[in-house]
Amino acid sequence: MQTLTIDFICSLDGFGSAVGWPGWWGMESPEYLDWLEETPAKNDPLLMGATTYRVMSELTANGEPGTDVLNDIRKYVFSSSLDAPLAWANSTLVDTDAVDYVRELKAESHRPLRTIGSIALCRSLLKAGLVDRYRVVIFPVITGATGRDRIFDGYPDVSLELVEARTFDNRTQLLEYIPTVLDGPSGS
Repeated sequence: MQTLTIDFICSLDGFGSAVGWPGWWGMESPEYLDWLEETPAKNDPLLMGATTYRVMSELTANGEPGTDVLNDIRKYVFSSSLDAPLAWANSTLVDTDAVDYVRELKAESHRPLRTIGSIALCRSLLKAGLVDRYRVVIFPVITGATGRDRIFDGYPDVSLELVEARTFDNRTQLLEYIPTVLDGPSGS
């Protein structure tokens, strides 16, 4: 069975994006971009929802730094609002239950799987116990006034065991965990 890693980038206050800010809040450092290019997971298939598909395919089409590598990667897009065929190369539309589909995909895939964005999809996969790793890259910005897409709202309680930590260019933090969904507060 293959592993599934949830991948998020966020501001320090937990927002996945912010109105008026460029991608990566304009803080994509050379060291972080190099890591994205060199990581063995860079070619692993991606799981995403319709909103992330729309945003990322547009960013890629507009030449956002670091996004061109996504064109050659297999993408599974979970949506009931998009129509096939999808325009972005290597994208497969999935309009069936995401949890069931991902459970089968983990069993049949020849490569590990990962998500990109897609807060609701990630929440449902985590609740279903399908997530093996949880990786968050925290950018050094607080977007309390302009932030949108709070990542952790609606999540269950989750215990996280830290398995990797890294700092890029003395400012951006990568934290990778093994998640365990809890039935309630620890010790209750």
